Amino acid sequence: MKASIEIAGKEYEINLNEGRSISTPFYGKNHLPRAFYSPQLDIEPVRMDNWVGSTTEGGILNFKNIFINPHGNGTHTECLGHIAVEPYLIKDCLTNTHQLGQLITIDPEKLKDDYFISLEQVQAIHFAESVNCLMIRTLPNQPEDKIKDWSGTNPCYIRYEAMEFLVKKGIEHFMIDTPSVDREEDEGKLLAHKAFWNYPSDLPRLDATITEMIYAPDDIQDGLYIVNIQTLPLAMDASPSNILLYKVKD
Repeated sequence: MKASIEIAGKEYEINLNEGRSISTPFYGKNHLPRAFYSPQLDIEPVRMDNWVGSTTEGGILNFKNIFINPHGNGTHTECLGHIAVEPYLIKDCLTNTHQLGQLITIDPEKLKDDYFISLEQVQAIHFAESVNCLMIRTLPNQPEDKIKDWSGTNPCYIRYEAMEFLVKKGIEHFMIDTPSVDREEDEGKLLAHKAFWNYPSDLPRLDATITEMIYAPDDIQDGLYIVNIQTLPLAMDASPSNILLYKVKD
């Protein structure tokens, strides 16, 4: 199934049968990346007296509870409500679920024990016309990242100056394959988050989103994609998300 999409007066052709997910599968405990020492994702059958909601345990059907922390368990998309005093919700902030996105692979810079994406690195990106979604794949890109416990490892982050530059370039949806755009321990400054959402200010970026802990396999090439951001209609600041990429033929 093919579709032709017009963005800023330009036609882009995609094949809707060839979407690729860059999200981590939610298999259950110990099969999903986690961060910030959050509890592991847990999927358990409902148990009532002699009744169990699991066919493998003799139940007549599967009827299970899911326990999850969106920020700490796997791929998730968050809105301004993540850092704001005001109760902004992901279901209200993500109003357009399809974006023109660009996937870029970056080898982070290193300073002492820190790995980060610098201003100079994002300034070197050749942005395609009308792109408003940037996806960054960091090196080394390892399959075990899909189930890694990032807690206490000081993962790669993006410097706030780099984030300010991306905002000026018109990036409204930012995605990265690490647990946070900010340093794991940053004394609560959250500089990259605040720079991205222009918060606090009189003009916060209400429609902008950040997606963390994506995973783009090596066979998904850098380039231009139509990006479909799929979230749950949760009355929360964040939601587990499935990010689908459709390679653009323009």
